[in-house]
Amino acid sequence: MTIKHQARKRFGQNFLVDQQIISQIVSAVNPQPDENLIEIGPGMAAITEHLVKLCPTMSVLELDRDLVEFLGEKFAHCPDFNIHSGDALKTDFGEFYQGRELRLVGNLPYNISTPLLFHLLNVRHLIKDMHFMLQREVVDRLGATPGTKAYGRLSVMIQYHCRVMPLIPVPPESFRPAPKVQSAVVRLKPHKTMPCTAFDEKLLSKIVAQSFQMRRKTLRNCLKPYAEHLGAATDIIDLGRRPEQLSVTDFVTLSNLIHNSIKSNETVIR
Repeated sequence: MTIKHQARKRFGQNFLVDQQIISQIVSAVNPQPDENLIEIGPGMAAITEHLVKLCPTMSVLELDRDLVEFLGEKFAHCPDFNIHSGDALKTDFGEFYQGRELRLVGNLPYNISTPLLFHLLNVRHLIKDMHFMLQREVVDRLGATPGTKAYGRLSVMIQYHCRVMPLIPVPPESFRPAPKVQSAVVRLKPHKTMPCTAFDEKLLSKIVAQSFQMRRKTLRNCLKPYAEHLGAATDIIDLGRRPEQLSVTDFVTLSNLIHNSIKSNETVIR
């Protein structure tokens, strides 16, 4: 079937039309018939129509109601194909689990990519892997190493939870309309065995966020709200360094030292 659909800026729509790139994405995902595959933002189904041939029971999540109707008509002949209408940022992806690990795919709108990644971390234990098309700058940040300009809060928190594998560079002309930025496909695989473990992951998240709010200052200055708990850290972590110089493991170590100090103080108060 054919449909004329004007890409909507408010939904961040840039539809992938490059068949070579589409083929590379499908090969990278390599879906199997019995897997729990979910595509976020299928749009005009450029990738979907290839995925569903390999995984007929796949699900899609689409916000644009016009496209939900289009998808229903296009895949009416696929009885096991599941269409969900909704906002990915407000979706409880745990409801898709049903005893089978999630495999997530999507050409994500660039304006929601970072908050959506953090949203998905809440159900990382249910996810096998994620293949996302993102702005190239975001992919660079996801895989950035300490001491580089791209390294920041997103790098630390995603790398703490996942292995990051950049896969396919995608130029603007691969889309319609063409965005003004370069794109790339990345694979994220949540760790089954954590390389390092934070005693309190919420505290780790707060410390990383606090640190990178003033990334050009020293850790000692960035972490003034935790000043009374930094004593034990001085022998292990150089607090004269800037946040961008710390590895993921360094941040976990720092977080655990602060956690222990907080717990120790609570015990004394009792």
